[in-house]
Amino acid sequence: MTASLKDTLFVATQYLTPHHALSRLTGWFAESEFGPIRDTFIRRFARHFEVDMTEAERPELSQYRNFNDFFTRALKPGARPLPEDSKALACPVDGTVSQAGRVESGRIFQAKGRSFTATELLGGDSEQARRYQDGHFATLYLSPKDYHRIHMPCDGTLVRTTFVPGRLFSVNAVTTDRVPRLFARNERLVCEFDTERGRMVLVLVGAMIVASIETTWAGVVAPYQRDIIQHRFDEPALRLERGEEMGRFRLGSTVVMLFEKEAVQWADGIAAGARVRLGQSME
Repeated sequence: MTASLKDTLFVATQYLTPHHALSRLTGWFAESEFGPIRDTFIRRFARHFEVDMTEAERPELSQYRNFNDFFTRALKPGARPLPEDSKALACPVDGTVSQAGRVESGRIFQAKGRSFTATELLGGDSEQARRYQDGHFATLYLSPKDYHRIHMPCDGTLVRTTFVPGRLFSVNAVTTDRVPRLFARNERLVCEFDTERGRMVLVLVGAMIVASIETTWAGVVAPYQRDIIQHRFDEPALRLERGEEMGRFRLGSTVVMLFEKEAVQWADGIAAGARVRLGQSME
C-alpha cells in the first residue's frame, strides 16, 4: 500500500469514527490510577514517541499518578527562558509551526490551498473577527512527545472565552493537508486577551482522543451541552504575565494565535515546518 493511499484511508476513517465517544474512552484510561493500566500507557507512550524526560520536573516515569499527569508534566524551573527583551513576543508552546502569516480578506491559510475564515474559527462572531482583519496569525502544532502546557506570549488581561463545540479530527500534517477548514471544525476554546499590542486571541483546538482542554482559571473545559458558551471577564480582572501558564492539553493538539493589524511581525524563522520552543522570541 502506498503512503498516499494510507493517508487517504486514514483521513476517510476519521469521518466515520465516533470522535467524542473515542475521546471519552481514552480519557477514562488516561485518568486511571490502576497500576497496570497507568504504567503500561506511560511506558509504551514514552518509548514509542521517544519522550525526553531530562527536562521534566519529575524525570522518573514512576512519579506520575496517571497518564494525564505524565502527559501534562511540568518542566524544570529555567528550562525555557524568556527573551531578554521584555517587549519581545515569546512562543507559547513547544511545537512545530503549521502555518504563519497575514489574515488576508478575513481568511487564515491552512495548507495546500485550503483556508478558513477568522469568523468561523471564532465561533461565528464576525464583530470579533473584524479586529483581526489584515492582522497576523500563527498555527502551532504540538506533537505527542512535546511539552503540553500553554504559556502567555505577552502580558495580557483576559477579556472573554468562547467554547465552540465541533468534531475532533486529528490535527497532524496529513489531516491538515486534506480536511477542509480543519481548525474551524474541531472543538475549541477561544481565549481573547487585552494586551499592550491590542487584542490577542489564543485558540486552543481539540483533536482526536484529546481527553480535554484545561485552563488555569477554570480547570477542565468539558461542557456536556453542545452549544457555543461564552464567558466575559470584567470584574475582577484576570491578569496573566508573559511566560505564565494559561492552559494545557490532555493529549496533543494545536494553538492558533491571532493579532491585530501591525501588532506583530513574525521573525524569518517562524515559517511552516519550523520547530519552536516555549519562550523563544517570535519576532
